[in-house]
Amino acid sequence: MMTYSAQQLLGKVNAYLKQMPYSRPPKGLYEPIAYELDLGGKRVRPVLMLMGYNLYREDVDTILPQAAGLETYHNHTLLHDDVMDHADMRRGKPTVHNVWDENTAILSGDAMLILAYRLMAQCPADKLPQVLGIFTETTMEICEGQQWDMEFETRMDVKVDEYVEMIRLKTSVLLAAALKIGACLAGAPEEDARKLYDFGMKMGLAFQLQDDWLDVYGDPKVFGKNIGGDILCNKKTYMLITALQQADDAQRAELEGWLSATNCEPAEKIAAVTRLYNKVGVGERCMERVEAYYNEGLAVLDSVALPAERKQVLKEFACSLMNRKV
Repeated sequence: MMTYSAQQLLGKVNAYLKQMPYSRPPKGLYEPIAYELDLGGKRVRPVLMLMGYNLYREDVDTILPQAAGLETYHNHTLLHDDVMDHADMRRGKPTVHNVWDENTAILSGDAMLILAYRLMAQCPADKLPQVLGIFTETTMEICEGQQWDMEFETRMDVKVDEYVEMIRLKTSVLLAAALKIGACLAGAPEEDARKLYDFGMKMGLAFQLQDDWLDVYGDPKVFGKNIGGDILCNKKTYMLITALQQADDAQRAELEGWLSATNCEPAEKIAAVTRLYNKVGVGERCMERVEAYYNEGLAVLDSVALPAERKQVLKEFACSLMNRKV
């Protein structure tokens, strides 16, 4: 049975998205959708869905509508996120609400959600209840994660476990669902589908916590953006929450001083908060969690009842997202 590479699957996803018709009037509704999807990205979620399917079957083209539905849904969340965050740029280009306006962005985002369900529902009738069940539960969980994230902005008592649950809901569940839906569409055993979901979940948690770490300690050239962004906007990350919990009284007072500072040099704030993180040992704690989730994820994948060579492409793809080698 043929196993496709990540690059081949990405090519299939991009080609399918490119030919999706948005020619219906009114243009003001559909042009922002095409614009958002044309911004690109790694297409991680649809590629994972196709990989989950390809573990069991090779006719991956048959589930391209569902893969495109997942990517359309993901971009719907990004479009609405940009409105909520008043973001000016997305992947190096102006955001939809800046090219058009906020009302258009909201409505086009709503339409993307509906289009995502339409694409997802184009699966075989016997798979429809299961697929829509997974997809619906996942989309609700992502809304819950987003709400927790917004509430954390005004709270100073966020616990690490609360934060991990938030990123599980906001980030990990969609990666997990991508694999599970792909496996279900391929007719995989229920136990395999569950394990692939758990693998996606663990990798999602590892990826997000590593992202938190990289924002403080990463190389801007490798990371792809300036470091310290989370520090400057006082974002509740694993790093900040752990520092607030583990700091002694003097360290906490200094950290809270920087959190409430309004007129300070960005570079000065980043350097000072990073020094506090170093004293408290936040970076080491974070990477210990990353390693734990990463290794747990690989162990779950190893336990899926398939030959190791069948799972190699998926394993390599997941490791590449973490900038690791198998």
